[in-house]
Amino acid sequence: MSTTSPIRMTMGPAGLSNLLERVDDGLAQGLLPVEVFNDEAVFQAEMERIFARAWMFVAHESEIPNKGDYVLRRIGLDPVIVSRDDSGQIRVMSNFCRHRGAQVCQSDHGNTSHFRCPYHGWTFKNNGDWAGAPHAQEAYGGRLDAREWGLLRAPRVDTHQGFIFASLSEEGPGLKEFLGGAAWVLDAICGMHPGGMRVVGVPERTQVRADWKSGAENFAGDAYHIDTLHFGNEQADYVEGLRQNNDFANALVLDGGHGFLCHSFVEMLGPFGEYSVYPAEIKERFDFSGLDEVQRQMVKERPPSVGNIFPNLGFIRFPGTAEAGKPPAVYTSFRQWQPVAPGVMELWSWQFTWNFMSDEEARPGYTAGQYNFSSAGIFEQDDTVAWEGAPRVAQSVWNRKSGMQFNYQQGTGGRVKREPDSTWRGPGVLYRKAYGEFGQMGFYGQWLEMMRKKA
Repeated sequence: MSTTSPIRMTMGPAGLSNLLERVDDGLAQGLLPVEVFNDEAVFQAEMERIFARAWMFVAHESEIPNKGDYVLRRIGLDPVIVSRDDSGQIRVMSNFCRHRGAQVCQSDHGNTSHFRCPYHGWTFKNNGDWAGAPHAQEAYGGRLDAREWGLLRAPRVDTHQGFIFASLSEEGPGLKEFLGGAAWVLDAICGMHPGGMRVVGVPERTQVRADWKSGAENFAGDAYHIDTLHFGNEQADYVEGLRQNNDFANALVLDGGHGFLCHSFVEMLGPFGEYSVYPAEIKERFDFSGLDEVQRQMVKERPPSVGNIFPNLGFIRFPGTAEAGKPPAVYTSFRQWQPVAPGVMELWSWQFTWNFMSDEEARPGYTAGQYNFSSAGIFEQDDTVAWEGAPRVAQSVWNRKSGMQFNYQQGTGGRVKREPDSTWRGPGVLYRKAYGEFGQMGFYGQWLEMMRKKA
């Protein structure tokens, strides 16, 4: 990982407008200007036009099961408290005191009825209401208005399959509409048992000198890198068959910038590969009564294995080695590509398990997830080092002046034109092989649409 400080490039508002026109022209040809990956004006516009408007994942209900539970998270650059208040309602609140802006809560997670600012002692209930201050009578003549001086609250909070989303905008589509076909896929991922899933442990965080979009576009549909970037794992006898990955990966492109890869494990491994290669003792405990016919067939034969829910919620479910000499275990990880600065992100990673599994039963899957996708994960390290390239190109004077654009033309024409699967009955468009960059282009199409909507 590079330790060199990134050079801050900025094109200003006029330059941003021109860039977005270039992006619009380029996407029609499968091209993307490099400046989108490392520029101050682009980054600020993303914070205002995407992260302050979209529905953002902030936590899972299993992380705050009890009244008074809370976790600290971020929406864009804004630190927020996700709390289950004393009435049991989920709140998403700004973690800035209304008096002088100090951070009200310092602990990453816990349980409390009140949050007390360390600067002057202003105190807030776990629903965000102002509760009191030292010497309130002498300083303010009594109590202040609880709502007027309470913590700012996200105007919209909603959940789907236990995933808590918040929007900082009062306007715009509801969560179900925003998720679109991704809600259907999320139902398939988490609905293989009515009891759903829970988070194991706490999310792991790693800072990477890469743009958040590189993680999002990779998980939205990039199977092409597997047998190159990760081939060292096959050379080390950790995995097999990486060169056939694209032949068994199906690309599912959804409206709204969401994208998934669905791997045909049955074609790869035979009946043993059904249901994401879960072991027999887990498969026989699944209950698919909550899924429709297409979802049931999908999770059985070609389940969602990798994906990204726009803008920055990634997902991966794969079999992986948990312990030497032991059979592979299936891990489920959701991850978030958190923007920090132009060309810098923080990668948050949660490991999940089924609620019907005990902690002991969940341990192999958790271990496999950490071994493959964590700050020390063997696949994660490959990815994050490679993602550092785009911001470096974007800060290159030579490349910017030459009008450098990245190529996203795979499978769109010329001698190879990939046609969608006409038999697919689910949402979106499905491509039977993953030779193509349709998910990535769908992601950037949604990115452009939101970036062109000024405040």
